[in-house]
Amino acid sequence: MRLLIVEDEVRLADTLRQLLNRQGYTADVCYDGVSGLDNAMTGIYDLMVLDVMLPGINGFQVVKKLREAGVATPVLMLTAKSDVSDRIHGLDCGADYYLTKPFEPEELLACVRTLLRRSGGQLQESDTLTWGDLSLERTTFTLSCAEREVRLSRREYDLIELLMRNGNQVVTKEQMLVKVWGYDSQAEDNNVEVYISFLRRKLTHLHSAVKIKTLRMLGYCLTQEVEA
Repeated sequence: MRLLIVEDEVRLADTLRQLLNRQGYTADVCYDGVSGLDNAMTGIYDLMVLDVMLPGINGFQVVKKLREAGVATPVLMLTAKSDVSDRIHGLDCGADYYLTKPFEPEELLACVRTLLRRSGGQLQESDTLTWGDLSLERTTFTLSCAEREVRLSRREYDLIELLMRNGNQVVTKEQMLVKVWGYDSQAEDNNVEVYISFLRRKLTHLHSAVKIKTLRMLGYCLTQEVEA
């Protein structure tokens, strides 16, 4: 899952990114409201962690513009202000939850999990995503089938998670590029093809009945072979 952090305190922003990365999330960082809004408008993020006091435009304006544009990405707002009126204003602008600084890392992670569950983007409570005979462990980047398991690279993990979350629905190469490599990445279709090849080899090693199907000119989806 890809998260966006918009926070002008560089040290805090980088700490949040490291915290979220350790939990298996992919996190991008913006340090001002304008670039944060531009990135969030792409709609590629599963959740946004948004500070209120930002250079350019503030967090209230960012979330309000997102909602006016129809972007429904869950927003967790951060602020040093504890006034009830500020929290109410943030929620009225379209934020989903409000966390006051300072906060404990575990509290922020709990908020993230809650908002992702509400939006349908969270893994199961055990941190295990399953599809067919496959199980994907978020905390260890391990893909398993029955008694066999393999450790995945970050790109492999993000790709198979995206495919498993979509199941037999087609995921286009364009969607894979922005969700896994990021909106500003220079990655191309060939990068997707290379990592799909890596994953197919690992599925073969696992003796999984799950296969990655190529739909020419469309993208990829998962299928499962049925024993005769």
